[in-house]
Amino acid sequence: MSNKLQEVVRKQTKQQLKPTETDDVLQLVSFVVGEEEYAIPILTIQEIIKPIEHTRVPRTPAHVLGVFNLRGSVIPLIDLRIKFGVPMTNKSEDMRYIVLKDGNDTAGFVIDRLNQAMRIRKKNIDPAPEATSGNKSLIDGVGKQDDKIITILRVSKLLERDF
Repeated sequence: MSNKLQEVVRKQTKQQLKPTETDDVLQLVSFVVGEEEYAIPILTIQEIIKPIEHTRVPRTPAHVLGVFNLRGSVIPLIDLRIKFGVPMTNKSEDMRYIVLKDGNDTAGFVIDRLNQAMRIRKKNIDPAPEATSGNKSLIDGVGKQDDKIITILRVSKLLERDF
């Protein structure tokens, strides 16, 4: 093998072994419920829509507002204000439904305001506080960005059916 070819192979091997910058970063979308900012991994979002008509389903918990039709799929609608115990306010122009998907589970969640797409280095994400840790917690971690702390939610737990 020529020296030039060996050099190319050596560089490629080095690059493959070295973690890329994207491996070190978690891409999230943040949103607001009440006064708190939360974030979820961007790849779990199916879509974000303006509120549409929904149908109430009898005998469901208060946080389950009902179901809505999204291009032929019937999707449960969950109000995160009620689920998180945040006082209700009037609907605003900023309110959105954020449709999340994890495997075969899909649901829509009412949020007060969509905030931003962000990238947080994994080294700046701490595990969930001990009081909320474990697989039962909705909190996956706590991200630190500039001068603020963002609660990162566990999408699989949000999508779990408790109704």
